[in-house]
Amino acid sequence: MQLAVAATAPFGADVLERLAQHHEITSLLTRPDAQRGRGRKTAAPPAKETAERLGIPVLQPDRPEPGLDLGAGTVIVAAYGLLIPESVLAKRLWLNAHPSLLPRWRGAAPVERMLMAGDVETGVTIHRTVKELDAGPIAAQRAFPVGVQDDAGTVYERSAALAVELLDSVLPEPEFTPQDEEGATYADKITAADRELDWTRPAEELLNRIRALSPHIGARAELHGRPVTVWKARVVGNRLELLEVQPDGKRRMTYDEFLRGLR
Repeated sequence: MQLAVAATAPFGADVLERLAQHHEITSLLTRPDAQRGRGRKTAAPPAKETAERLGIPVLQPDRPEPGLDLGAGTVIVAAYGLLIPESVLAKRLWLNAHPSLLPRWRGAAPVERMLMAGDVETGVTIHRTVKELDAGPIAAQRAFPVGVQDDAGTVYERSAALAVELLDSVLPEPEFTPQDEEGATYADKITAADRELDWTRPAEELLNRIRALSPHIGARAELHGRPVTVWKARVVGNRLELLEVQPDGKRRMTYDEFLRGLR
């Protein structure tokens, strides 16, 4: 089937690559190149890098406008990150692959917020893209369990695979059920304050924050007077045990390696 894809973030890049294995992807709609990383160098979005590797044409308007030539009558949206005007939505079928069990965790960071909240189940929802944030009628939805050591990377990978499976089950003519507004929660974008670990908080809460921010953002803390990023941990009894950290300016290492470096 001919499909266009609107995606920017790594989750969207993963969905794009999986869709391209058995569909003709006519184009990728993604955000403009932007400054990334500590050096603030201009770089392509992850989805663009995937599209160029696969030979898929890329469009990068500052915002979608009427008359946009995507080459297909159906567009799959996956972590695109820009508002799509109603005038653009009206021209073709737009389906959003959202990594949560809508209406829970609408918004920019559904996986991260789900893990921070300690949810033991999440899933993927395929819904029609509408003006309101992640509020469109649902074509398909399926849940899966979240393990105590699953982090955001694990959940996003599982969600991308499930998203493509669900899309294949509803295309080319999905049927929709209105989304229930009751129980809607919102997954706000991750901020610098969200990254900070407060060692006075319970061990389970700290672990959930670390899992939510790994392996792509990283929780921040001070250990033995040194600023570090915490990537992995576990709870033993009621105590948090650190497993992998990264001192500023250095590589990731086990916590034992970090402690040996202090001597």
